[in-house]
Amino acid sequence: MITDNMFKANDIRGLAGGADAEWDAEGARHIAAAFVETFDLVGREFVMGRDMRTTGVELSQAFAAGAIAAGASVVDIGLASTDEVWFASGFLHLPAVQFSASHNPATYNGIKFCEVDAAPVTTDTLLRIKARSHDTIVPAATPGGYREQDVLGDYADYLHSLVDLRGIRRLKVVVDAGNGMAGHTTPAVLGSLNVEIIGLYLDLDGRFPNHTPNPLIPENLLDAQQAVRDHKADLGLVFDGDADRCFVIDERGEVVDPAIVTAVIAQQELRREPGSTIVINTITSQATAEAVRAAGGTVVVSPVGHTKVKALMAKHSAVFGGEHSAHYYFRDFWGADTGMLAGLHMISMVGHGERSLSELVSELSGTYTLSGEINSTVTDAPAIQQLVAAAFADRGVIDWTDGLMIRGDDDWWISVRSSNTEPLLRLNVEARHAAAMAALRDETLAIIRGTDGR
Repeated sequence: MITDNMFKANDIRGLAGGADAEWDAEGARHIAAAFVETFDLVGREFVMGRDMRTTGVELSQAFAAGAIAAGASVVDIGLASTDEVWFASGFLHLPAVQFSASHNPATYNGIKFCEVDAAPVTTDTLLRIKARSHDTIVPAATPGGYREQDVLGDYADYLHSLVDLRGIRRLKVVVDAGNGMAGHTTPAVLGSLNVEIIGLYLDLDGRFPNHTPNPLIPENLLDAQQAVRDHKADLGLVFDGDADRCFVIDERGEVVDPAIVTAVIAQQELRREPGSTIVINTITSQATAEAVRAAGGTVVVSPVGHTKVKALMAKHSAVFGGEHSAHYYFRDFWGADTGMLAGLHMISMVGHGERSLSELVSELSGTYTLSGEINSTVTDAPAIQQLVAAAFADRGVIDWTDGLMIRGDDDWWISVRSSNTEPLLRLNVEARHAAAMAALRDETLAIIRGTDGR
């Protein structure tokens, strides 16, 4: 069984298991055969990993069987974070698939794909896989092979090689894995450092019994914020389900906006490689772009989405990139996103100085006020976007390149975008002053949710 609407712009994601399932093991076999044909993998190897979701073993094993029957060979790295799979793709110079639904609820599962060296796939590639997944499976004359390889130690060693962690002072770090894959990678990556780890929900549990693995939802950060305060920790790191995203909490228990994290890591990378290019997305704070330019860097703006950011990272040989959603991309990590490497950068920055994290980011914080991402379930997203555009037509410049973007001089902007993975409309607002941001946010949200009399 395969449902076409589970093929998204950047990956595959749908309900798995149960009466409402959108795909199953037989569907996974068909997707595997389509993947082998689309990627021309007959007689070649690819990497396969999976996260801790309850349907992961069944679906990944079915996919492996389908790929082998179609003539490809599987290098199974087993339980892995998504960025560990990206690492394996670069380390072994192979295409890769990861079974994960990222931050989605426990009933979902999906597949993320990459080309050799973690290069992103395009929407057109996913559409070809989608079309071919309905074909009858024709076994290859010679089936492929299967082998297992543990890359966790190599992954940890490689991350350590990219950040200066020598001589850092003793730090106390809260890590909230949300029962996701950071519980698998944290001991390997942080265990050897001069760090006391205060772990929250490090045990792998695809049912997510403590909170959903989506750090974009503020209540999912509360436990880590309180733990930082209770333990007087230096900082906290909160990961999503497949651990490719990382939110940062300062020593006061306050969330450091991902735009500010992007700015401070960009500044570190620009000190190492002056004049380099930094990629940010359309709804990253203006403060980030200003900080990059002040540090002598060049800013390239990307539409939202990891495949688009990765493509621009490669095109411009950008040293670093960041998104509002806490995806952080590194040229030396094959241009791919890795939450753990971003966390190591923050540990290095705090550990090599005597100032607190809040002091280190204070110069960048407060320049603009962000609303954070506000999601609304709607029935007709394009119609609502048009209503918002009409309401602000005489107050700002309207751009439809990446959803709806309205810019009012240099003081404010409003973004209203449809989710690529869920039936949601996402609102982000920024203004130079908090009162202006709140007014713009409330006016736009009233239109979106139909409470303004329209």
